[in-house]
Amino acid sequence: MPGTHHRLRRDLASALAEFLEPEEAQAECVRWFEDGLGLSRTWLATHGSEPVPEARARQVADWLQRRRAGEPWAYLLGWALFRDRRFQVTPATLIPRPETELLVEAALDIGQRLGVERCVDVGTGSGIIAVSLALETSWQVSATDLSPGALAVARANAAQLGARLQFHEGSLLESVPEPLGLVVANLPYVDPADQPTLQRELAFEPASALFAPERGLALSKALLSQARTRQAPACLLEIGSEQGGELCRWAMGLGWGKALVHQDFAGHDRILIALA
Repeated sequence: MPGTHHRLRRDLASALAEFLEPEEAQAECVRWFEDGLGLSRTWLATHGSEPVPEARARQVADWLQRRRAGEPWAYLLGWALFRDRRFQVTPATLIPRPETELLVEAALDIGQRLGVERCVDVGTGSGIIAVSLALETSWQVSATDLSPGALAVARANAAQLGARLQFHEGSLLESVPEPLGLVVANLPYVDPADQPTLQRELAFEPASALFAPERGLALSKALLSQARTRQAPACLLEIGSEQGGELCRWAMGLGWGKALVHQDFAGHDRILIALA
């Protein structure tokens, strides 16, 4: 006879704790029940003694096998939250990070100050930045990506959330028509040399969305150059934790009028803002 839901929850938390920190294991266990199985803590309090249906037990066992191998929970679930909205995620896209909300907030602030009417999100991935800006402003928002798979996910997210966007397939700004407006991007910025030291979950995310040549700086530098040449009023980038100084100097050398760095909550370089 199958065990109870209370027993399943205890066993799952113990299994997750084999490869996660205890607090993280407990929090993820809650997400498995609430987001994955649709069983709230209130439901568990009143029905936890009921036996687990075999199909549900098999689902959890399958998830646990994949999770033990390092696959991120968001890929198992198929979606992740960003700014309190559900975004579909697949192995064709990165999983949204909380730090990227800082980029959206900076874009909203700078865009309002400059009075922009247009914005382009370069390397949109799942579309979290472009969709958020389209829903939270009256701007004409475009999204571009080199990956057809990522664009398909971004299109689906825009449709699901009711965001009106223009999509362009291509590298950086090459496929984006004039005028650009505000340029925003979370491009690959991880140094390939750091790959052996990264957490194992990152091996499941697309390498093309994580790693960039020249110690992770190549794409950021190229976009700053293209955006400056095409006279964008500003270019905002999510960057690596120690990349701010070099990218600021690069931006100033290209002729941007001002370049500054915002740090994240851990005190690391995170957002580069280049202003014309």
